[in-house]
Amino acid sequence: MEQGPAAPPLLAVTTTTDSAEKARRLAQGAVEARLAACAQISAPVTSVYHWQRAIETAEEWQVVFKTTPACYDALEAHLTAAHDYDTPEIVAVPVVRAAAGYTAWVRAETTAP
Repeated sequence: MEQGPAAPPLLAVTTTTDSAEKARRLAQGAVEARLAACAQISAPVTSVYHWQRAIETAEEWQVVFKTTPACYDALEAHLTAAHDYDTPEIVAVPVVRAAAGYTAWVRAETTAP
């Protein structure tokens, strides 16, 4: 019997917001809820995108959450509820490989509902 590809050991989940303070609140809330082991906030990035029939340009702060596949649904729900954007970016990228110690730490620090 063939098996499908193995689940990735971790996910890097990204969102953006329009201020450093909002980025800190999103990061802290997810880590406090144990939906992510950590979150990294990047300095302002410039985003160019379509919104309401126009091309917009905005300065945003990017937040990357380190989590497990088991926590993704709850993390997405948490971010959707906590975010003030109508349609926030919430994108998960599988971590194909990670150091065993780091992977174990992320798993130990997260709790799937």
